[in-house]
Amino acid sequence: MGPWERRVAIVPEDVSKLTSRHIRLLIQSGAGEGSFFPDSQYASTGVEIIKERNEVILLSDVLVMLGRPTEEDVNTARQGTVFVGMIMPSLNHDLANLIAVKKLVAHSLELLPRTSRAQSMDVLSSQSSVAGYRAAVVGAFHSPRIMPMLSTAAGTIRPAKVLVIGAGVAGLMAISTARRMGASVTAYDVRKAACEDVRSLGANFLELGIDAVGTGGYARELSADEKEKERMLLEEAIVNSDLIITTAGVPGKKAPLIITRRMVGMMKGGSVIVDITAESGGNSELTRAGDTLEYHGVKVIGLSNAQSEAQVNASQMYSRNMLSFLSVLISADGIIVDPNKDELLKSTLVRPQSPISSGRG
Repeated sequence: MGPWERRVAIVPEDVSKLTSRHIRLLIQSGAGEGSFFPDSQYASTGVEIIKERNEVILLSDVLVMLGRPTEEDVNTARQGTVFVGMIMPSLNHDLANLIAVKKLVAHSLELLPRTSRAQSMDVLSSQSSVAGYRAAVVGAFHSPRIMPMLSTAAGTIRPAKVLVIGAGVAGLMAISTARRMGASVTAYDVRKAACEDVRSLGANFLELGIDAVGTGGYARELSADEKEKERMLLEEAIVNSDLIITTAGVPGKKAPLIITRRMVGMMKGGSVIVDITAESGGNSELTRAGDTLEYHGVKVIGLSNAQSEAQVNASQMYSRNMLSFLSVLISADGIIVDPNKDELLKSTLVRPQSPISSGRG
């Protein structure tokens, strides 16, 4: 799950909703400790506490997790075991291929379509909202400037200038949080339709003349010409910002590079960049996942799993998303549903990402 993971996939308060569906629930000892859900809370609801991870894997028909299984997990699991998490197969080719070789089934929840039926399972939205909130709080904490305008006997201090790049769920939460702190907020998104959402939160929208709406309303990847135009037009806003929060991404793909090293070098000393796309490559050329570095007096913070810094609520939301998905995956009488018989299950199936060697495994 990674060194920064503090969330848990199912919280104790949701256990009864699973056991009522004839599901026997096992949990690795200590899995909820990082989210302040101790083993005792699970035990009081009838969950079986298992000490070793491998034993949980061997005993389970369905394994739910925050991220993706390790290679060892896949090699340990029995044929036909079902993994459910955020596996991101397009970025983890070898893992996706190994899952196929081992004849396992895996559902990656970030592949869910944006439909009304899938809304309650939308882990991208629930977890992105937490990440956007945390990005604004972290940025304000690290900035040497205060966020709101202040009028004092010593004069008036102008509000900090915050630029949010990407106005999806994470970006909108970052905008609203920064606005509540009193900052002057401008936002940019490659989708023109995001303009109304941004302005409804009291922020300014940066019009650059690009509209890149992709499948399901998500942003599509920009062409080379569009990327160059974007960088040229964004440069002035980037250089003049006190705090930049970057959230721009295309689901399942490497994060687009938006802020170059040269742009960072042109920013004012004391400026801060908080990049929540760090784990998928980062929107800034200087972003390093899990690290904070300074370049010409500018802090570049590569947030890794920002959701784990608000792990109680993030776990609660993820757990409810997972329950909704499991209600489709597992029938009322406790039988695992054939994924080919349900469009939501079929859409999330992890498939091989490249030719598989017959000698592997």
